[in-house]
Amino acid sequence: MKSRSYLLFFITLNAILACAQDKNPLNTNHSHEVIVPDLNIPWGFVFLPDNSMLITEKAGELIHFKNGKKISISGLPKILVYGQGGLMDIALHPDYKNNGWIYFSYASAEGIGNGGHTAIARGKLNKNQLTDLQVLYKASPNTEAGQHFGSRIVLGANNYLYFSIGDRGQRDINPQDLSRDGGKIYRLHHDGSIPKDNPFVDISNAKKATYSYGHRNTQGMTIHPKTFAIWSHEHGPKGGDEINIIKAGENYGWPEVTYGKNYSGTEITNQTLLPGITEPIHYWDPSIAPSGMAFITSNVYPEWTGNLLIGSLKFQYLDNCYLKDNKVIKEERLLDGLGRIRSVVQGPDGYIYVGIENLGIVKIIQKDK
Repeated sequence: MKSRSYLLFFITLNAILACAQDKNPLNTNHSHEVIVPDLNIPWGFVFLPDNSMLITEKAGELIHFKNGKKISISGLPKILVYGQGGLMDIALHPDYKNNGWIYFSYASAEGIGNGGHTAIARGKLNKNQLTDLQVLYKASPNTEAGQHFGSRIVLGANNYLYFSIGDRGQRDINPQDLSRDGGKIYRLHHDGSIPKDNPFVDISNAKKATYSYGHRNTQGMTIHPKTFAIWSHEHGPKGGDEINIIKAGENYGWPEVTYGKNYSGTEITNQTLLPGITEPIHYWDPSIAPSGMAFITSNVYPEWTGNLLIGSLKFQYLDNCYLKDNKVIKEERLLDGLGRIRSVVQGPDGYIYVGIENLGIVKIIQKDK
């Protein structure tokens, strides 16, 4: 009888957890097609003008996928692969056709201290080699902590490059201290120089590239197609993953305010709002562990135009967020159960492509009626 009681307990527990996971309805009208098979952790990917792809594998490989073949690109800097760090995001210069610049983020051991920290670099693709390598930013000091490297890259208008670096597991010293890297979103010019109107350039000892602070671990960032504002999401602790609209100089609160708790269940703070803190426009509880982020602007999925897509690492689905007045009013699950969703891109053909761990890159398609 005791063993049966234990069995019933675990069945009930699994049902509770499933409800937490499945609170958003499942969209059954769409399926997927595998475009790039056999990838492990496709942290980021971009389409080149010839519709081939550049794909980053976290383990330190840059892949050129063209005509159905994977070509490994040489010439990367030394990638430090440990914990959540490795070769991470990738982005193209807005004028890539003319200048050829490719931007990427990675964990690097260069600099002060043991371990590593997030770096941002750029280079050019010459056949199967990366050339003209330039390191634009390297966070410091290094740490042996393996968590919270960030790091998404967005190249916006007006010659701006935005990128994120996580708090590196040092929540009590990095996110709220402007003199330290980590827990921030940064802004540079495309060539790596610091804009003169960055919000903290005149503050003594501040990291001059800082654009906003008080972040935990931002693994999604994109530009709103109409307002051109920077939107991001970040991992909370146990609960409290957030979507934020990023504004210059603003404090997004971590760890002074949060909707989450410690992983042990104990309280971090009882504050979810304080003066001078910018609130998220949306948060998840339980956490979905978000990664990847893209707005839908094409007419391939007319019922979704204007929606925001966010991957869930924890629950292994693509979250399709319907928006109204900068608020999430409805969510539904896509690609449910295929694997941990790492990256999301709207392709040049208007279709949505999704990087899924231990599967590859898939394209969302309408099911045959």
